[in-house]
Amino acid sequence: MIRSAIVDREIDLTGLIAEARSDGAGAVSVFIGTVRELSEGRLVERLAYDAYRAMAESELADIVREASERFEISAIVAEHRVGELSVGDISVAIASAHAHRSAALECTRFVIEEIKKRVPIWKRERFVDGTSEWVDPSAHTRVAAQ
Repeated sequence: MIRSAIVDREIDLTGLIAEARSDGAGAVSVFIGTVRELSEGRLVERLAYDAYRAMAESELADIVREASERFEISAIVAEHRVGELSVGDISVAIASAHAHRSAALECTRFVIEEIKKRVPIWKRERFVDGTSEWVDPSAHTRVAAQ
């Protein structure tokens, strides 16, 4: 199973792991990114993720395909959520399976790092003080939102 998706629903972590698991895989590595309550010392109320969807889906699929070939992964599933998310919600999840743990772990790390660099998804943090800022995940820069 090699699958990726940009979704506007809650990420089903149990289902995602089940898709990656197999009897031939001795290891399943899982990365879960969640909305944290504190960002650079400020309390976060919620986040909004926006994407250039067609390009984001294509780039995410390319990353997953590259990872499966590079690490000889038997299965990999990656989803990134867009839309409004609350503190604690899962924003991105990756599960990769391999006969051995080192390849599964390296693959999962590769995928999340490449997502941050290459997939056109933007995050707007809304703070409890009523302000908000757009964050470019690849550059870690902020711009005050209007």
